[in-house]
Amino acid sequence: MRRKDREITDFNEMLEIMKKCDVCRIALNDEEFPYIVPLNFGLDIQVDKVLLYFHSAMKGKKLDLITKDNRAAFEMDCDHNFILYEERMSCTMGYASITGHGIIEFVPKEDKYEALKILMRHYHAEDFKFNTDMIKVTTVLKMTVTDMVGKRRNNIH
Repeated sequence: MRRKDREITDFNEMLEIMKKCDVCRIALNDEEFPYIVPLNFGLDIQVDKVLLYFHSAMKGKKLDLITKDNRAAFEMDCDHNFILYEERMSCTMGYASITGHGIIEFVPKEDKYEALKILMRHYHAEDFKFNTDMIKVTTVLKMTVTDMVGKRRNNIH
């Protein structure tokens, strides 16, 4: 990372940023160009392992690509704010972001309910009673994060 002064390496600090984000973008390998898609997600921590859960329809390009190659990159960001430096007549944006890589797998049907509860918990709806019949027509994905790094810019610099 070029700007080491903005790098976040503390695991817990990165988790706090992830908890604030409401969209995770994943980039999948698609021959000539990457295929990127924004997704709702759930975050689960097992010891020092980060797991991200996603839901999807039962068919589609994303699932076809994951079946061919389950390696993915991800990105999420939050805390956006416009920073104006009137005296310098310049501006920038503040943010906090996490990027990384992981391996995606399809969650087996017997584990889908618990995975979907993790996803709902991320949006503060852990008590939401969703229609379990929908599980039959929902694909649930789990990404095991292999590496990640955080970056932040605030109005101090």
